[in-house]
Amino acid sequence: MTAQLRRPLHIAFAAYCLVAALAVQSVPDPKYPLMQTVATAGYLVAAALLNVLALARARRALIGFHLAFLPVQFVFLFGGSQAPMAGMLFGALTVAMMRPRFPRLRRTSRRVWLTLHVGVSVGWLGLAVAMATLAVAGATAEQHAVRHGAYVLMHVFDLAIVIPSVALAIITGLVVSLGTKWGLVRHWWVLLKFVISLVIPVIATVQSGWIERLEHRTADPAGDPGDLGLVLVGCMLVYTALLWTAVVLSVVKPGGRTPWARNRPRPDRPDVAAAAGGAAGGGESAATRGAGRQGSPPAGPGTAEAPRVS
Repeated sequence: MTAQLRRPLHIAFAAYCLVAALAVQSVPDPKYPLMQTVATAGYLVAAALLNVLALARARRALIGFHLAFLPVQFVFLFGGSQAPMAGMLFGALTVAMMRPRFPRLRRTSRRVWLTLHVGVSVGWLGLAVAMATLAVAGATAEQHAVRHGAYVLMHVFDLAIVIPSVALAIITGLVVSLGTKWGLVRHWWVLLKFVISLVIPVIATVQSGWIERLEHRTADPAGDPGDLGLVLVGCMLVYTALLWTAVVLSVVKPGGRTPWARNRPRPDRPDVAAAAGGAAGGGESAATRGAGRQGSPPAGPGTAEAPRVS
């Protein structure tokens, strides 16, 4: 993407941040008033910072901002508005269109980040299975203590463990993909995993409200989860299936390379590296290379200079 296209794109994202700030602030009686204030202030700061970076044409800083702002917007979802969902999608598309290139992680750093990503992701999958089990127990249990207790535990898990796990999984996944040969948009399996990581926060935000409603509904011993309890079970099963899909993608790595990867030269290939070196050095004819291999002296002040091939 050229600089002429990048600047309007970032300015458009800054304008969206202003709209999102108004949308978050206009939510009446939010569940978490502090998060509403934090989300509103965060979007206003983001809009101002984006305008400064776009005018300064700070490409690397802009890429870093959009990558860091993805998990931050997930937290903003708890301000009561759904505007951060579109903001996460907008930011992810912006990063993909900028086609960032990052330095490769060193061996030790790669192992540390990969260990963190695998550990957090496995914990996240275990939480999803546990919450799906609790959802089934809450919807089918006949005893009030089991029914109400299941939704109380789900609420605690959701706020205390699931939210940090989602944010850490996205952050560590971005570092591992962008700091290794896989990239973020070069391979279909990595791109699909990234899409899944953006879809799951949307599901998590919706099911969080359902869990709280069911917790209040079953506080009364005569209260019954009803159809909402069954809907929550279906939601948690989809949630768990998506995480298992991400596991399968990581192991099988299907799909090959994306069109964005095919349009890029690969610097690790010998033929591309040789071509790049030849172009940098002004080029060299095949006859000259052959003569050099047969022991012919190089062109100098006392010899005829070999013809250049441009």
